[in-house]
Amino acid sequence: MFTELMPLIEQRPITITVAALGGSQRIRVNVVPKSLDKDKQVNEKIGYSNKDKIAKVPDEAIEALTTPLSLTGTPEEIDAELTKALREFAESHLQLQKTVDQAKEQIAEAVKAIEERDKNKSKTKTAARLTPAEDASAIKAGSSNLGLFDPAVATAKKDDSKAESEIDVGAEQLKQA
Repeated sequence: MFTELMPLIEQRPITITVAALGGSQRIRVNVVPKSLDKDKQVNEKIGYSNKDKIAKVPDEAIEALTTPLSLTGTPEEIDAELTKALREFAESHLQLQKTVDQAKEQIAEAVKAIEERDKNKSKTKTAARLTPAEDASAIKAGSSNLGLFDPAVATAKKDDSKAESEIDVGAEQLKQA
């Protein structure tokens, strides 16, 4: 009996109750897994800001981790079926626990990916918000972050061409004098 339950017992405590049912030579055996604090923490990583982006593990799935096994029958029937029922019960609970743990890991990965994406978006927005004066000073400083068709490049080229034409005019006036 406990050999079949051992994998489940390693994951969470269980309570076993046995009761006689009112003089009918029948008994009821209940095996009840105990709820753990970590069961409630499955959806904690999602947080308020990501609640619309990431699906939560349904409460029913979390509560299923504590679904009891209840067998009713004569002592002979219980003896004959208890081992098989306990093995199937433990296997199904372990599989459910594994699924919930995987969901918890996937939630954590999704939250991390969303936070990373949002951080990259904010960097892009900050870089895109340079003022025209900052753009011109970046060009004069030799920054190559701006593209050919950026407005600051056109402004800087106009300023440079004005300066060059003024120099050319000045040079011609010198030659004439």
